[in-house]
Amino acid sequence: MIAGMSDTAEGTSDTTVRDERPPGPRTGDAAHPTPRERRIAAWRGAPRVLARLGFVAPLGERLALLDAAGSVYDLDEMSDVYGNGVVEALERRVAGLLGTEAAAFFPTGTMAQQVALRCWAGRTGNPVVALHALSHPEVHERNALSRVSGLRPVRVTGEPRLPTAAEVRDFEEPFGALMLELPLRDAGFVLPAWEELTEVVEAAREREAVVHFDGARLWECTAHFGRPLEEVAGLADSVYVSFYKSLGAFGGAALAGPATLVEEAKAWRHRYGGNVFQQFPTVLSALIGLERELPRLPEYVAHARVVAAALREGLAAAGLPWFRVHPEVPHTHDFQVWLPYDAEAVVEAAIRSAEETGGVLFANHWEPKGPGLAFTEVYVRAAGLEWTADDVRTAAAEFARRLVREAGARPTAARRAGGRPAPSRASSPPGGPHD
Repeated sequence: MIAGMSDTAEGTSDTTVRDERPPGPRTGDAAHPTPRERRIAAWRGAPRVLARLGFVAPLGERLALLDAAGSVYDLDEMSDVYGNGVVEALERRVAGLLGTEAAAFFPTGTMAQQVALRCWAGRTGNPVVALHALSHPEVHERNALSRVSGLRPVRVTGEPRLPTAAEVRDFEEPFGALMLELPLRDAGFVLPAWEELTEVVEAAREREAVVHFDGARLWECTAHFGRPLEEVAGLADSVYVSFYKSLGAFGGAALAGPATLVEEAKAWRHRYGGNVFQQFPTVLSALIGLERELPRLPEYVAHARVVAAALREGLAAAGLPWFRVHPEVPHTHDFQVWLPYDAEAVVEAAIRSAEETGGVLFANHWEPKGPGLAFTEVYVRAAGLEWTADDVRTAAAEFARRLVREAGARPTAARRAGGRPAPSRASSPPGGPHD
């Protein structure tokens, strides 16, 4: 029934962490390392960073994470085989945290969401999935929903925010499921207000559609909403969560929802090749992340707001005529910074600043978003708690002065001074936040 539906426009491929794409054929050498190699080396060696992310750490450090495995699971138990044992323990833990009847572990979020939406399409009889134009399946999964699972995505909006209740209620064609990415990463890790989110869910239900949350980063949304995790997850009919984006695990994801849906999803997990023989290293790392990192996420979110405010003040003090920290008050512990310079110039200034000062504000890749315009993502984790507001202001001003000096010319985008954009689309970064 759902095979043969038309595709959406061609998407792009992407690793989940955009700034660390696989390097491909090596172009540098020991004497002339690539900018990427220099950036990662500076990040690894810097005494002070805002986040130490595991995926760029040496293998030895990553393996050391499992030293804590005995604190989260009985290591005298037999290992897992095709999803039992420690995998089932993780599934029960996730279901308890999210307040759902059941949960199923998946090797990837791409697989988990395809399976969830395919199951819902069979139940509703409608293969149409309403989602945001900037949602992960549309931008980063090579049209997997349509090419692999026979679903038909339709875009409710392309604005750099979550869909509104009016947009969902007035959408011109029927849909069986509404998928909401919380937070919407490519728009700047943005979230709606709690009242707005509940209204959007109600609007979908009025249309007899189910609601699925792409909650890859749902764990850290509780601070913004001021609601416990199970209350946030309880708005949706099903929820996907990731174990590595915020919790620092080796990988993996979970789909949570009604027991009957999860049982069906496990059958499709097998069909999609996701019923892996043994997964205990990844599962143990996920349990460690839930134990260690999950309780600290509200602290990271609170400090990200301190960092964002200090960044604005430092960049302004250095005399940059225009820049943007987006959102001005971060909704999670991740946010964007936009600068009116070519990406190559910003990359070089950021790397040289890290190499020479030992402090890394901008560890991630800078992407061009138009002529003379670049942006990056800033992550704040445990390491960032060591930075005071004064530390951030000083480092931001040093970076900005270096950028102005080394870039040579004035910024290419004419904006008003004081770190505020010219009056246009004040709700979004210039040039659009999508790739």
